[in-house]
Amino acid sequence: MATVRRVRRIVRKIDPWTTLKVSAVVWAVLAIALVLGTVIFWAVLDRAGIPDRITEFLTEITLIEQGTQPFANTEQFLRAVIFGAVAWWVAMTGLTVAGALVYNLVSDVVGGLEIVVLEESLNPPFPTAPATVLHPPADYRAGNGSRTPASHVDLPTEENPVVETVGD
Repeated sequence: MATVRRVRRIVRKIDPWTTLKVSAVVWAVLAIALVLGTVIFWAVLDRAGIPDRITEFLTEITLIEQGTQPFANTEQFLRAVIFGAVAWWVAMTGLTVAGALVYNLVSDVVGGLEIVVLEESLNPPFPTAPATVLHPPADYRAGNGSRTPASHVDLPTEENPVVETVGD
């Protein structure tokens, strides 16, 4: 028979310093993934010749002048992507910490967020029969607790080491 135990927890405060550290790491990993994804996507587009086709199309409809190549500088594009990722990282980390601070202010008023967790256990909570009780040896019960039991007399101890003698 399964037993279900309900555990009720209330989240009253979120530490802003811990939120800053954790969110900085999480958003940094996501920013790096964004940069890598953008660089890989740009490399695929560049190999396919799509930026050149876009430049030709814009020249044909006279939005840009002949000889201008807005997509030719890959290094400048990479710098812009990295700058954007760093700005995004700083902004998202700051917004996460601000969210934690706002939560702390609101939780002071409303009491926090209550979470109820149900834990299911398949083991019975207590055994039905009492466990067997182990009694001390008979020598101890008779009041001879300071003496060594007869079954342990031959065992060596620090006070009584066993010395073997070789026959004469």
